Amino acid sequence: MTLSQPALSVVQQHLLTQNQLADTDFHHALRLIGQHAVDYADIYCQRTAYESWHLEEGMVKSGSFQIDQGVGVRAVSGDKTAFAYADNLDASALQQAAQAVRAIGTASQQTAVNQMVSKQSAPSLYDADNPIIGMDAADKVALLQKVETLARAADPRIVQVMAGLTCEYDLIYLARLDGRTHADVRPLVRLSVTVIAKQGERREQGSAGGGGRFGLAYFDDDCLRRYVDAAAAQALINLEARPAKAGAMTVVLGNGWPGVLLHEAVGHGLEGDFNRKGTSAFAGRLGERVAAKGVTVIDQGNIRQRRGSLNIDDEGNLTGRTVLIEDGILTGYLQDETNARLMGAATTGNGRRESYAATPMPRMTNTFMENGNHDPEEILASVDKGIYAVNFGGGQVDITSGRFVFSASEAWWVENGKKQYPVKGVTIVGNGPEVLKHVSMIGNDMALDSGVGVCGKDGQSVPVGVGQPTLRIDAGLTVGGSQAT
Repeated sequence: MTLSQPALSVVQQHLLTQNQLADTDFHHALRLIGQHAVDYADIYCQRTAYESWHLEEGMVKSGSFQIDQGVGVRAVSGDKTAFAYADNLDASALQQAAQAVRAIGTASQQTAVNQMVSKQSAPSLYDADNPIIGMDAADKVALLQKVETLARAADPRIVQVMAGLTCEYDLIYLARLDGRTHADVRPLVRLSVTVIAKQGERREQGSAGGGGRFGLAYFDDDCLRRYVDAAAAQALINLEARPAKAGAMTVVLGNGWPGVLLHEAVGHGLEGDFNRKGTSAFAGRLGERVAAKGVTVIDQGNIRQRRGSLNIDDEGNLTGRTVLIEDGILTGYLQDETNARLMGAATTGNGRRESYAATPMPRMTNTFMENGNHDPEEILASVDKGIYAVNFGGGQVDITSGRFVFSASEAWWVENGKKQYPVKGVTIVGNGPEVLKHVSMIGNDMALDSGVGVCGKDGQSVPVGVGQPTLRIDAGLTVGGSQAT
């Protein structure tokens, strides 16, 4: 395994040494837990620096900077978890938290505690540089002001511009009961732009943006112009949008960000905890056909610099490529340590937590559908009547039933194989497991989103990526609109 020595040095200096923590402190805390019989235990230390800027009407409307650090200590016995955390980071906090969680184990037995092995950092999917200090405050404001200038110059109908910039810098140190220790440094940046276009009395919105695990230099002039052009185009298209027709119909989904529908409608149902508990529509169906031929769904956490990528998950396991559905056949679930052990499976490196104050659970990283062999224009040309959903806004899903509802932020009415006019008020309702069975054409234009995804589960939010090629879905979707078909 290739180790990132700069990351290891940063964690040692700014997380451990600065808080006067040594290997012996972690070993003593884990040995205290190990005096009772437990299946697993770990100590997760984290220091997060976060900065945000928001520009509106050419002025900085808000800005913030904060640093949060602490430790979470966990012990697992069977399917039960004991967890304690502290928002201070020192040897005393480790000991107190360890004392609190060890009660979950049986006192009359003991768990072997291995001596801490040498510290390991992770493979280098992203640099260890701190994006917050990579650019001074004046230059960050100037960056957002450039977004404003570009947006207002895009079209005279653009009457309002809002731009935001966020930077995070996470330092992670993990010590496990089995003696493994891991370090990681996680940069994350995101730039967003929202514009309001006005024509007569009508006002419409368009949004774009992106980011990932890199520095602010990524947001060069070409990048800013792409974001601005995308946001402006969406707003101007929506100025011409007509009320959407409603009913069951053929739907074509665009590539890239529309993969959020796949993420919500299918991805969550493939997480190990829901399947172990039997609450997922996919529970107990490994080896069965759950989608049309040609549908292959992947979760991959080791794509370089992507927003959803991690060198290691929050249990110290390497992230990787997990095939969930292959050519329509269900082949796997996303697993953390606990659910993998209870299901007799291998962990897939998908144990994720929002922060030191939360416990890990199986979570997606970058989830996408692989390419098919159809040209996107060929897919559109094949549609007699239907909806082409280019971009999505919000959505929600019921994991147990697989039922979902999504709203489209840009959509078109298609007739006789051609886009006729943009439509507004489009909602798409369906059942995730059922929809996959009705995918009839898969494009050859798979793309990942630009780096804006945030996934919520059980009150925890983590950054994710989504993606897919253009898809034609013949049945199983109902379009909500204001006109009957």
